[in-house]
Amino acid sequence: MKYFKIILIFFLFLLNKTSLASENIVEILKKDNNIIFIRHAIAPGNGDPSNFDILECSTQRNLSKNGELQALKIGNFFKKNDIKITEVLSSEWCRCKDTAKIAFGNYETKNFLNSFYDDRFSENKDKQILEFQKFIRNWNKTGNLVFVTHYVVISEILNKATSSGEIVITDYNLKILSSLEVN
Repeated sequence: MKYFKIILIFFLFLLNKTSLASENIVEILKKDNNIIFIRHAIAPGNGDPSNFDILECSTQRNLSKNGELQALKIGNFFKKNDIKITEVLSSEWCRCKDTAKIAFGNYETKNFLNSFYDDRFSENKDKQILEFQKFIRNWNKTGNLVFVTHYVVISEILNKATSSGEIVITDYNLKILSSLEVN
């Protein structure tokens, strides 16, 4: 019985800590002028198939049913907390576009958010990062800006590892303010 109480207290502590983390992230997001990075929702596998065609979703890794549900949860998090989004930009990869569409409805694609994980696309990395930096310099800094992209892009820009569906909030200088894993 003694161990049960200790375990129960531990789990209550964890639940409270998670609640505080999500309250903190909501407060940050309601202040606007945030840059929000979202790694695409769950798309089983690694890298891209050898027959990858950016114009043909059937040749790509796509969201699983769990990924679609995760994208819906991401969108619901923003709706439930009445967080205003000014613009949603997505990689041209279907798993990112689907995450953006399910979570937010409207989005626009930007090739600087595309993956450069695979050797076929790695030569694009430096150009994409420069284009990203130029875009941020010219951003009008109003409202919340969302980028739906890939692990490698977030890692390169923020030096942070992310899980599928993870939300990372930064300020204009790309200083990480908070993050939230949506399961």
